Amino acid sequence: MSGVEPRVVESRPDRLTVEFAGEIFDVEPSQTFTVGREGDLAIDDNLFLHRQFLTIERVGGLWILSNVGSRLSATVTDSGSRVQAWLAPGARLPLVFAATTVIFSAGPTTYELTIHAAEPTFRETQTIDDESDGLSTIGEVPLTASQKLMILALAEPMLRREGTGMSELPTSAQAAQRLGWTLTRFNRKLDNVCDKLDRIGVPGLRGGVRSFATNRRVRLVEHAIAARLVTREDLPLLDEERDANGDEDA
Repeated sequence: MSGVEPRVVESRPDRLTVEFAGEIFDVEPSQTFTVGREGDLAIDDNLFLHRQFLTIERVGGLWILSNVGSRLSATVTDSGSRVQAWLAPGARLPLVFAATTVIFSAGPTTYELTIHAAEPTFRETQTIDDESDGLSTIGEVPLTASQKLMILALAEPMLRREGTGMSELPTSAQAAQRLGWTLTRFNRKLDNVCDKLDRIGVPGLRGGVRSFATNRRVRLVEHAIAARLVTREDLPLLDEERDANGDEDA
């Protein structure tokens, strides 16, 4: 038997890491970790993105995620999409799960990062069977097949990329072409879905006319990915729809 002792990796209960685009960043309890165009995690040279948008810091024994930007918001969800929060400018949120996903958009680009806690405050104790009479997940909302296809066409770039990172969302015209639909039909489905989600309390899908067309698309994709309204397994439906018809139907 070898006399070489195995290496022991120190386990720190306050250990927190941020994963983005295949890179891992350690967050020290004594620091304020910043995310934005500049900072500890300099995401992208995107002028729509704040220089400093999000911060992570240890306060009173809890890790806190804060939105220090002035315009952008972020969608925050646990790994199972059971809990979802909208982090508006000035808002703060404790990071209590083992894995927390953060999704946000700046201009036409959507970003996703994951925050991992070594010793989460909240631990899952049981898994609810999807077919049981247990509590519904936040993502459960009735969608028609065509409404799901519309969301899928917008979310395709995010679903196709590996892991966390960034993706450029298609325009409505590009997404309509992907499905073989007319732009009129696509926009009608987009209106219907945004109205439906707005009625059940999903924020950010209604607002003023300024930049609303772009804002609601990116916000819809943020919510759909976080709530798993569409997943990577749904992607073959896009080719099936495109091959099946290019006709406009009601």
